[in-house]
Amino acid sequence: MSTARARVSSAVMTHPVRRVQAQELCDRLGLGGLAVDPEPDGPPSALRTALVAWSRVADGATHQLMIQDDVAAPDDFVDLVSHCADRFPADALAYYTNWHARNGAAARLAALAGAGWVRAVPEEFTPTLAIVLPVATADAFRRHAAETGERHDDEVMAGFLAGRGSSALLAVPTVTEHTGTSSINGHGAVQGIRLAVCPTSSEDARPLLLNGWVLELEQLDWLPYMRYGEGYVRLPGQETEVAPRHHFTWREALPRTDLGEHAVATALSTLDDRDREDRRRAGEISKLFGESYADELWIHCVLLGRQARLTARRHAPGAPRPAEGPEAARLRRAAVSTVGPAGLPPERRHEAGRGHTGLLADYASAAVSRGEALADSAPPTADRR
Repeated sequence: MSTARARVSSAVMTHPVRRVQAQELCDRLGLGGLAVDPEPDGPPSALRTALVAWSRVADGATHQLMIQDDVAAPDDFVDLVSHCADRFPADALAYYTNWHARNGAAARLAALAGAGWVRAVPEEFTPTLAIVLPVATADAFRRHAAETGERHDDEVMAGFLAGRGSSALLAVPTVTEHTGTSSINGHGAVQGIRLAVCPTSSEDARPLLLNGWVLELEQLDWLPYMRYGEGYVRLPGQETEVAPRHHFTWREALPRTDLGEHAVATALSTLDDRDREDRRRAGEISKLFGESYADELWIHCVLLGRQARLTARRHAPGAPRPAEGPEAARLRRAAVSTVGPAGLPPERRHEAGRGHTGLLADYASAAVSRGEALADSAPPTADRR
C-alpha cells in the first residue's frame, strides 16, 4: 500500500454520556483524540461540539477529519481518507450519507451508474458524520459557523459550502455506518432509523474511491427520491428555486422534465407489466406496508434505474457498457437493498427487519432492471437534454 501525501489529523466529536464509546472508536482507528461538548448541560447543539473538533488540527496537517462517536468504520479508514484527500485536495469529502435523504438518493443513483463519488445537492444538509476538510477550509468554516447562532452543524456546513460556490463530494460506496438511532439534536425521534445508503467493505470501496469517476451535480439531471412512502423528483437546478427544499411528487415533476407527460404514462404502465413473481412480491409488500407503498416503491425504482442507466451512458468513462465485475455487483445490491426500508415512513422503518429486507431488495432490483431496460430501448436522441 502506497503512502499518502496528504497528512490527515482527526477528532472524534462526542458528548460526555458517550465518552466511552468515543474513546473506543478513537483508539481502534488511531484517531487524534476526543472533541467533547464544552457545555454538556446546555441546550443540545451539534455545532458547539463540531467547532471544537474542527479546531483540533495537528501541526503540519493538510486536512482535518471530523467523525462522530456513533459511527462504525474499518480499521484502514484513516489511510483510505488520506489517499482520497490526495485525489481531491481542495474538496469537502463526506464518507457517510443517510439512506433516506436526497443526497442518499443521489449516491444510490451514482452507485447504479458505476460512479465512485457524487456531488451533493446544495439545498440539503451536508452529511457530517464522517467528513474531511482541507485545513484552510476547516478554519474558515469554524470562523463562519461561530457567528451563526445555529446548532445544526450539517445545515451550517451546507450553507457555508454553497456560499463558496460548491458542495461536498459524497463517497458512493459507504464504508462507515451509523450505529444507533439516538441523537443529541433529537433527529432520532423525527427521522427514525438512519443507516448508510450503500454499505460496502473497505476492500470493495477503495478502488472506486481512488479511481472511480465523479458524477457532478450538473450531470445528475432530475433525481428520483423516496420519502414517507411516496416517490418524489428533485428537478434540475432546484437549488435556485424560491423554495429549494420543496418536494415535488413524481407525477407533478415529470412533466417539468425533458420527458414530459409520456414519462408519467410509461411509469404507470410498468405497474401493469409486472411479471408473476413481481406481482407476488408486490402482494406480500402490500400486506406488510400497504398497496400504495408497494406501487410507489416500484415506480420510484423504475425511474431510478432509467436515470442511472442514462446517466452512465451520457457521462461514465467507457459508456455505454455498465460497470461489471463482482465488486460492481455487490455495490449495486447494496444500493437497492436500502431503498425499500429508507422509503418507509420513519416510524415504520423498524418493521423492515431481516425477514423483509430480501423481499424488498428483490422487488426493488426488478424495478430498477425494468427502468434500465426502458433506457436501453430509448433512441440515442433521448439521451440529450
